[in-house]
Amino acid sequence: MFFKDRTILVIGGTGTIGTSIIAELLKDQPKKIKIFSRDEYKQNVVKEQFNHHNRLEFVIGDVRDEDRVEEVMTNVDYVLQLAAMKRVDACEQNPIEAVQTNIIGNYHVMKAAIANKVKKVVFTSSDKAISPTNAYGATKLIGERLIAAAGENNTVFASVRFGNVMGSRGSVIPLFQEQIRSQQKITVTDPDMTRFMMTVSQATKLTIKALKEAKGGEIFVLKMPVIRLGDLAEILIKHSQQQVTTEIIGLKPGEKMYEELMTHEESLHAWEFSNMFVIPVDTGVSYGHAKKAKPGTYSSAEQKAVSQEELYQLLTGANLI
Repeated sequence: MFFKDRTILVIGGTGTIGTSIIAELLKDQPKKIKIFSRDEYKQNVVKEQFNHHNRLEFVIGDVRDEDRVEEVMTNVDYVLQLAAMKRVDACEQNPIEAVQTNIIGNYHVMKAAIANKVKKVVFTSSDKAISPTNAYGATKLIGERLIAAAGENNTVFASVRFGNVMGSRGSVIPLFQEQIRSQQKITVTDPDMTRFMMTVSQATKLTIKALKEAKGGEIFVLKMPVIRLGDLAEILIKHSQQQVTTEIIGLKPGEKMYEELMTHEESLHAWEFSNMFVIPVDTGVSYGHAKKAKPGTYSSAEQKAVSQEELYQLLTGANLI
């Protein structure tokens, strides 16, 4: 068991992915899991969720506070850095706040990890970091660059690139479901908009696998299905069995019609596993059981979207409808 008798720090651990990761880590009988976040209410909810598990330690703090991050990093073996401002619209309206959390906060985590000789740190990024058109994506891109530039030291750093996580707080599925319940309508940006979708379970497994496999500076990218926004809206409306209207509202500031998970340039030195790609910072690094990736952009515009039936199966399999 990889994490047995180890101490793991989960920063931003009270979110949807954070709590899923904690549940998975507990299976390995770690010495302690520190859960670091700034929301005392969410911390109490998670504490109740895990029945005050004796291996969990809850710490209030913010990645913006360098001293507090340094303090919580003491005697930690592994770090999962999940804390971020994530909503595109909020980051567009408050770009300096996104910088403070997603860039400077991440830098604080890196400095503290190196100072405390943490073994490995995984930073969670986004498909919006590719050719960013919004503040959120730009800050995640800089976060990835910080990780890649960490250099040689006692701590191994790596990034994971997420698509949209199905059912996570603030994602489109619970938003549509709430609109159906409260307004009897769904506001759709554009029915032909495409997005990469991953389940909470997939995000959890990718993050933990990245931590185990990381050699230094690389980016892990899960292969994931592409969905059309219009198909998602139609399925949720059908499942609700209510009279629901659809309103097309157009692209919001900073939004794109499609997303990318890997650029053509990155693909030239990427490695491909059956379920993911690894983009190393050092082009001379290789990975066991992997083959060289085919050159090309990994874009939701170029990947075939799943059918409505396949999307329905994804949603039911994730217990979202």
